[in-house]
Amino acid sequence: MNILLFIGPPGSGKGTQADLIHEELGIPHISTGDILREAVKAQTDLGKKARKYMQAGDLVPDDIMIGIIQDRILQPDCNDGYILDGFPRTTNQGKALEKMLKENQQEITRVFYIDVEDDILMKRILGRETCHKCGAVFNKYFNPPQKAGICDNCQSELVTRSDDNEQSVRNRLKKYKENTYPLFKHFKEKELLVNIDGSQPIKEIKTRILSFLER
Repeated sequence: MNILLFIGPPGSGKGTQADLIHEELGIPHISTGDILREAVKAQTDLGKKARKYMQAGDLVPDDIMIGIIQDRILQPDCNDGYILDGFPRTTNQGKALEKMLKENQQEITRVFYIDVEDDILMKRILGRETCHKCGAVFNKYFNPPQKAGICDNCQSELVTRSDDNEQSVRNRLKKYKENTYPLFKHFKEKELLVNIDGSQPIKEIKTRILSFLER
């Protein structure tokens, strides 16, 4: 049973890698970012609470995140393992997750930290454009569409997330460093942390991750 954690700053590509490993291993890819955005869009109680933090580029409080993760990993499709993308982000969240797993006689298999320099992260995030219809993702700097603002796949309009602006991104990176770096030390001491260079080609990163899982 594999319980894998993918952590890294916004724009590091952890979601892309989590999705690739999900396809390879056939276990659920649980993206906390997607869950939160869906809650905001649906205007649930959780979404209303989380919205103000997300818009300001702040981390969503631990109690909200821990509750939503606990509900998700207890679903039947997680019985054979799962991938957590973007959680935990703080040492408190990490310890809460370990406690939840211990109660179910489970433990974390590996923690993959996708590391990317800030200047690359800024371009990745500020240049990101998503098709509102088919979900295809492009980047103005690294992977531009053939026609500006139009999806190559379905010819629909590309949109930019409202929180993908420079002020919000800089704040998100600052908050990330302040809150998440202590978590790395926690997992490193437990010999669970694997550092991955996120500036490498996507296929090379995937190969490196799989090589650690095969050991």
